[in-house]
Amino acid sequence: MLTIYHYPKCKTSRNGLSYLQSSSKAFQIRLFHTDILSESDIERLLQKLNIEPQELVRKNDPYYKERLKGLTFNRKEWIKILSQQPSLIKRPIIESEYKAVIGDHLENIDLIIGKL
Repeated sequence: MLTIYHYPKCKTSRNGLSYLQSSSKAFQIRLFHTDILSESDIERLLQKLNIEPQELVRKNDPYYKERLKGLTFNRKEWIKILSQQPSLIKRPIIESEYKAVIGDHLENIDLIIGKL
């Protein structure tokens, strides 16, 4: 079963959820702003996404712009920051057993639901 990491106030996340709902795939929703991701959750997603933590950061987020922009952090520090500040995480993320994608572009969701 798929999991979508969703933030209802985000238009991109709502579009991703709607697109996933129109597929025939079974999925569950995790509201990661209230069901906070642990550091190990983030590490697992990063492995499935095959990216580094800073690639998961929303650079247009006010918290990033005001407090993090221009600073350097190692992998472990980024993961801790993402766990403590879920608004920084790009969304939605769709996760399967072995892979995950950032669903900011619907074509990415196709990669995980098997349309491509």
